[in-house]
Amino acid sequence: MTAVPHDLWRPLSGCDDDCLPAAGEVPTVPVARRVLRLVAVTGMLLAGVGLVVLLPVLPTRERQAGVRGWARATARAFGVRLVIRGRLPRRRALLVANHVSWLDILAVLAVAPTRMVAKREIRSWPLVGLLAAAAGTVFVDRSRPRALPTTVGRVADTLRAGRSVAVFPEGTTWCAGAGAADCRPGGGFRPAMFQAAIDAGSPVVPLRLTYRSASTGTTTTAAAFLGADTLLRSVARVVTARDLVVSVTIAAALHPARDADRRMLARAAESAVHLLPTAGALARARQRPVPTAPLAAVTVRTPAATGSELDLAA
Repeated sequence: MTAVPHDLWRPLSGCDDDCLPAAGEVPTVPVARRVLRLVAVTGMLLAGVGLVVLLPVLPTRERQAGVRGWARATARAFGVRLVIRGRLPRRRALLVANHVSWLDILAVLAVAPTRMVAKREIRSWPLVGLLAAAAGTVFVDRSRPRALPTTVGRVADTLRAGRSVAVFPEGTTWCAGAGAADCRPGGGFRPAMFQAAIDAGSPVVPLRLTYRSASTGTTTTAAAFLGADTLLRSVARVVTARDLVVSVTIAAALHPARDADRRMLARAAESAVHLLPTAGALARARQRPVPTAPLAAVTVRTPAATGSELDLAA
């Protein structure tokens, strides 16, 4: 792994092609199965076009069900099995997750059809950009740091309006494979979007995304999208892989007080996602001279059914 300096506004990971699986490392499906998957994915993308047209006129519940169903069916078309552990709170929330792949978006939408926060460049992607815009994605222009407060305000307004929002606060993808902790994006979870949850009085729900091969029983970086990798190469690895499973684990919700410190909140969420010692993260946050409430400003409530599991076979 190569250590890469990070920019607070344009975070970088130290992951490169060395993170990706070597040839033959991941079990693959026959060529005929790959072709069938590509046909199925094409069909789901075309169905997405129809969904773009319908979303603006559908009632909220039907719109959410449509997005969730499309995301789950598209993951299934790629040959990916989705496993969900835990349950989201009933009220709107800021969902925060680690970032490994473009598949993360499908995984999050399959769990909760939220509005996403994404970089502006995605808006220009063929079809995907149309779907993102139709779903109410909040686009971030990373070339204009001064626009960040406006974006945070838009996220807070969305939460106040009763809509959940999902964000990947690491700001970039990284391979998240075994022994890859040294290439995590420097700086950890960016705290800016956590201010939106504080301002709106919304809980923060950490989501942990992990990818594994059911054939080998080990974690895999087959779905990773990073470095000089291209989207086509990444898609090809996913379509080729046998028994690829993405697990979404819903951690206990964090309920920040109105005077909570967003940096402390970000560290607590990061600890939940990466299974770090929460007490240590909060203790470090305490040591910083901040004019806001300490540990008691963030309370943790365990979901009602953290042991439940939904297994969607593809």
